[in-house]
Amino acid sequence: MPRHKRPLPRKSNNITGPDVDSQAQALADLALAIVEHEDDDLQQQAGSEAELATEVRRALRRRHDEVLYGAVELARYSDPEACRLLRGRIEEEAATLRIRREDAPELEIDAFLVPIFVQSAGGLNAAEAFQDDAAYEALTASFKQAGLDSLDAKVALIRYAYDLDEIDGINYSTLHEMLREAAASLLDKKLAPAPLIEASMRGWTGEGFAPDEMAMQLRFLLGFSLKRADDPFYRVPDDEAGADAYFERRMERYQRWTADVEPLVARCLAFDPGRLTLNFLYQDLFYGAKEQGLSELAMLGTLSEVSRVLAEKQLEAQQVHAVVAPLEGVGQIVLRINLYAVDGGPPWATLEKPVDLSADLGSELDDLCEALVALGLEGVSVAEGFDADGHPQGAEPYAPDADEQ
Repeated sequence: MPRHKRPLPRKSNNITGPDVDSQAQALADLALAIVEHEDDDLQQQAGSEAELATEVRRALRRRHDEVLYGAVELARYSDPEACRLLRGRIEEEAATLRIRREDAPELEIDAFLVPIFVQSAGGLNAAEAFQDDAAYEALTASFKQAGLDSLDAKVALIRYAYDLDEIDGINYSTLHEMLREAAASLLDKKLAPAPLIEASMRGWTGEGFAPDEMAMQLRFLLGFSLKRADDPFYRVPDDEAGADAYFERRMERYQRWTADVEPLVARCLAFDPGRLTLNFLYQDLFYGAKEQGLSELAMLGTLSEVSRVLAEKQLEAQQVHAVVAPLEGVGQIVLRINLYAVDGGPPWATLEKPVDLSADLGSELDDLCEALVALGLEGVSVAEGFDADGHPQGAEPYAPDADEQ
């Protein structure tokens, strides 16, 4: 992907001391140096990565969100790989907290999300959510019972279903402080105050639905997991094969868990759980799960547009061929989709799916093509671009990598 001109850093007066812009630039430059010298001396590389983690933790402790978000923005326009590295480090540190106690084992607490798409007639009613005490208690206990967390861990599930706007409103340092609040509650015998956690539940936004209108809504379950930092349950093997097997087993346990707890979650969301259909995305640390939800929501929107075009033109999916090409837009990349008749001719419709500059373009392209294939189209091709008349240039039939099939 081509590099882009960096934007002028945004000014901020919220930090006293060293300049916000220079701190953000230093973090972005450090991330860039790491990816540009990743094949150099391993000891030096490890030192640079440790320095990056230290600087990120310092910014989180000082609640310097302007520095962190500014650094990600600068890296986005300099190098996609550096941006992914920097954002990943910030998100991991924001969602994880080490707790060191005198004469006691070191603890770790992390914030996780379970994204869920809820389909129902009339949509969800916030007043009905989490009124079933037994379902909530059983759902909280299920994380350990199903092997998603260690039996020695302490798991707290917030008694609330967040919408996307609420999750989006939780910034890096706020989440980090929410970890401290959750840890205090889990470690103390008495209930500790948690003003930031309480403030995060701001109320759902968005339009209501008619009683007979089918609604698809994204909701997130937020939880906290406290455990010993050296708990072997969470240790990922160093070798690639061992790591793959570890995560494969974890995925199998998660899939079983979703089937088992679906009735419990439905009871937590509505008085009439039978009217809900739930589709779980994968449980992950806070920002990874949030990104899953955003990505799936955008994909559903794109596929809905494709289906709308087919319906308007009274076409069956097998009568249509799609060609996808990545194009550079203003401040972003777009994946353009042209829909053609099977026997050729000009495109019937053109759709675009925006992609962040720092995203893995190959993965984004694969995900979109696979989703289009799943719609039942006659075929999907990938092109280098389109000419002025919309005809594809250098198009080849889409074929996923053999090891992904």
